[in-house]
Amino acid sequence: MSEEKEMAFLDHLEELRWHVVRAVGATFICMIVAFVFIREIFDKIVFAPAKIDFPAFKYMCDLGKLVGLDELCVTELPFKIQSRQMTGQFMMSLTASFVIGLIVAFPYVVWEVWSFVRPGLQTKERKFSKGAVFAISFLFLLGVFFGYYILSPMTIWFLATYSISPLISNEFDITSYVSTIASLILGCGLLFQFPMVIYFLSKVGIVTPQLMRNYRKHSIVVILILGAIITPSGDPFSLTVISLPLYLLFEISIYISSIVQKRKLKQEAADLLADQQSS
Repeated sequence: MSEEKEMAFLDHLEELRWHVVRAVGATFICMIVAFVFIREIFDKIVFAPAKIDFPAFKYMCDLGKLVGLDELCVTELPFKIQSRQMTGQFMMSLTASFVIGLIVAFPYVVWEVWSFVRPGLQTKERKFSKGAVFAISFLFLLGVFFGYYILSPMTIWFLATYSISPLISNEFDITSYVSTIASLILGCGLLFQFPMVIYFLSKVGIVTPQLMRNYRKHSIVVILILGAIITPSGDPFSLTVISLPLYLLFEISIYISSIVQKRKLKQEAADLLADQQSS
């Protein structure tokens, strides 16, 4: 009996290994493709939020004109990007390629994880988890777009224009620039998974909408802390920009949890009625 259990465990381990290999392989392939086009990627993607014609700056200027605040129109970003380390440009090429490869391959990676987990779920659990791969991938990409199109340019703008003395010029190292952009984008992608986490916790009964409403004030403090962790600059503007969407996600999660609770109560009532009729 123990040998059968050991064989079953080894079979699951072998299956997990192949899922991991395929997921890593897909990420690695996307990373190689990104590295081949790394010059175009840096010019048109990585450095795009540092240009005044970036969409976020255009919309911010339109908003400023609408409300009478011409200061919101970005006319220049006074900083230079340098590489002060011998391996700086090469290592940042690898970092940018890996981040882009991971983002592109993320839906497939989630699908591989789900393919391994799904056979072990019960029929009801599979039904409840239907569409999980799409939802997780959608929220991650939504967070990536938010981090890239909104948070990144706002952070660059604030840090490029912030000065404690006119004698100091902003010359950012390529390592600092790429690391900041990558952490903002991936951090937002992961944080936007919060509604899915609440969904599954509500399914198993760990989280309820009443519990989340009771701790709404505490959540504001936690959100501010998370926002401070995500924004390496720590500036109040970037903190506000990231904290407001996170709080909106928290409110959406309360709504999701309430829907899950209503469905559970409805299902429990139906099961109880069925048991009473059968008895």
